[in-house]
Amino acid sequence: MVTDLFGNPDSAELAAAGGTLGGASHDHLPLAVRLRPRTLDEIVGQQHLLGAGSPLRRLAEGTTAMSVFLWGPPGVGKTTIAAVVSQATQRRFVEVSAVTAGVKEVRAELETARRELAHGRATVLFVDEVHRFSKAQQDVLLPAVENRLVTLIAATTENPSFSVISPLLSRSLLLTLKPLTDDDIGVLVDRGLSDERGLGGQFQIEPEARDTIIRLAGGDARRSLTYLEESAAGARAMGQQTITSEIVENSVDRAALRYDKDGDQHYDVISAFIKSVRGSDVDAALHYLARMLEAGEDPRFIARRLVISASEDIGMAAPSVLQTCVAAAQAVQLIGMPEAQLTLAQATIAAATAPKSNAVTTAISAARADVRSGRIGLVPAHLRDAHYSGAQQLGHGKGYIYAHDAPHAVARQQYLPDELADATYYQPTDHGNEAGIKDRLATIKKLLGR
Repeated sequence: MVTDLFGNPDSAELAAAGGTLGGASHDHLPLAVRLRPRTLDEIVGQQHLLGAGSPLRRLAEGTTAMSVFLWGPPGVGKTTIAAVVSQATQRRFVEVSAVTAGVKEVRAELETARRELAHGRATVLFVDEVHRFSKAQQDVLLPAVENRLVTLIAATTENPSFSVISPLLSRSLLLTLKPLTDDDIGVLVDRGLSDERGLGGQFQIEPEARDTIIRLAGGDARRSLTYLEESAAGARAMGQQTITSEIVENSVDRAALRYDKDGDQHYDVISAFIKSVRGSDVDAALHYLARMLEAGEDPRFIARRLVISASEDIGMAAPSVLQTCVAAAQAVQLIGMPEAQLTLAQATIAAATAPKSNAVTTAISAARADVRSGRIGLVPAHLRDAHYSGAQQLGHGKGYIYAHDAPHAVARQQYLPDELADATYYQPTDHGNEAGIKDRLATIKKLLGR
């Protein structure tokens, strides 16, 4: 869908067609739309992008024609920033949804922008969910951005490095929006209660109920205001002016979870999750994963812990689990919630059901302990760099045996410094893939004469 949102005679009709930035004035619109900031100063969070002279400031003030990509998780203000620009500039503002607009619609809108520019009126083109655009659709945008036929503002929840063609990205500024904090969400909830565009002071909220909304919102501004609006409707239906935790829980059809993202429960649950993975209890691991997801835990935090566990608790017993967990972390970054729950669940199951070994952990710990204690020694002369002038006169590289010239590609020579010649750090277990490594390592050590 393509909608013209700035002062056109048919703007009401266009808003009815579903533009996300248009027609945000009547009382029947969702609370999140009615409370959308009108200026950059009303935006909550993203202070790293809103300083004096920042690209967003200049864009909103109409002093720059720079094209920008806004990358961040859902509900952190990407569409809001586009709305502020539409209200703050006197440029024509057009919204294109990447879900519904095809190449034909994009070409038509760019042609209209060309005609408008000929009459002295510039166009700001907002593309929502730009990662859904095909390469062909992005190619259509490229000349318009390069020649500044339009100022492009593109919003995406996926990493543009993977979802946007390089020529288009290189001609634009990439701005990364950060997840909203609980304090940010609290400001929005309070504003929703008091602002005349919101609930206008008609309701009070118990502190515990306010905390429940903040927790369940999981850093998503839109979700927090939706929960607040539904809770107010629930209170109104009960003839009450005070929103309680019970009303909140019933309104969002979800029980408040005992999970404090800043307190002991946060650390207890993630600890129980990792220990359940380590203990190979897949059902317990999935339970704690579900608790974290339902409580709004940052999925990237969970993914990072899985990556660590893949080396710390599994290691060479099942080395492919690390690849699975790294892929999961990348996928979480690319797709976000709620779909990322599937990726996290898959990685959790792979890690929990894999054979376990902490041999990698103990190996690097022992090696570093020796280094910290001063057991370092000189690099054997035959292993030193012999490529620079004068190295041979120092004996560097003399006697070195190229491993690929030796039987089985294992060259018998000393690799460790003299002080550590007999050191053994990696001691594989009999678990999973590591059992085979153990046998191979024994053979290698015989060939090395150790």
